[in-house]
Amino acid sequence: MRTPGARGPTAFDSLGHVDKKNALRAGALAAGTTLMMLLMSSPALALTRDDGDDPGTGLSVVETLGLYVVAPIALFAVIAALVMVGDKSHKKKDTTSSNISTQAEAKA
Repeated sequence: MRTPGARGPTAFDSLGHVDKKNALRAGALAAGTTLMMLLMSSPALALTRDDGDDPGTGLSVVETLGLYVVAPIALFAVIAALVMVGDKSHKKKDTTSSNISTQAEAKA
């Protein structure tokens, strides 16, 4: 029986004290790592060019869609087809009950 006016259970009550501490430590580490990555990547957004920088021409919309949308889908389809072909050839050699005929061949 709870004491009247006591706070209800929270989402973290099932965790032990050590688990809460580890969760907070992991969260702080993830936040710190994300912050450092954002701070270190800021030069990537700079408008000034570096020495030796020689960018090529940009991609058109069709080239971008082909490279980042159509090519991965096609690659996935080819890999899936190869896996399915390999799987079907394995089923022909299968000697489990799925290939056993159960009809009686008795003649009267």
